[in-house]
Amino acid sequence: MHDPGQTFPRLQETGCLSLIGMAGAGKSTLGRLLAEKLGWAHLDTDRLIEAYYGLPLQGLLDGLGRSAFMQAEETLVSMLGVRRAVISTGGSVIYGPAAVQRLKLLGPMVFLEISLPTFLARVGDAGDRGLAIAPGLSHADLFRERQPLYQASADFTLNTDTSDSLANLTRLLAWLAQEPEA
Repeated sequence: MHDPGQTFPRLQETGCLSLIGMAGAGKSTLGRLLAEKLGWAHLDTDRLIEAYYGLPLQGLLDGLGRSAFMQAEETLVSMLGVRRAVISTGGSVIYGPAAVQRLKLLGPMVFLEISLPTFLARVGDAGDRGLAIAPGLSHADLFRERQPLYQASADFTLNTDTSDSLANLTRLLAWLAQEPEA
């Protein structure tokens, strides 16, 4: 639970913090831990999409197709009206300019960066994970395509190749506790 004596100058009291990055980077895991530490809500946009459409992510992706799925994701995320929440996003949210703009308005965006070998090891063949990948692209191609988009949107990059969630949480909290540059 949040230590009332600890302050996080990088966070607005009624703002949010969004986690972006590839599937397998730890957005949901770290998001839950951070939300608990701050005493905030945790919102996973993949679960939000599933709840809105009443379908598992992979079923929705299969039914709508990649393009319509990403449009639906962008629309839902761009309409978020939440406060005091840690938002764990789906990896493809980065393709939706309106969604990225909304997340940036809500608060800092943190890129959970992993290496290509870590991504491939954690995601495997992606199975029923709901990975929005264009036909003909390999997982490595998708990884390389998204990296500059995440980097361009991030206020902070945290490497999560180590699966030590508590160490990653400690490093993220240390950044949040710093005074932002003017």
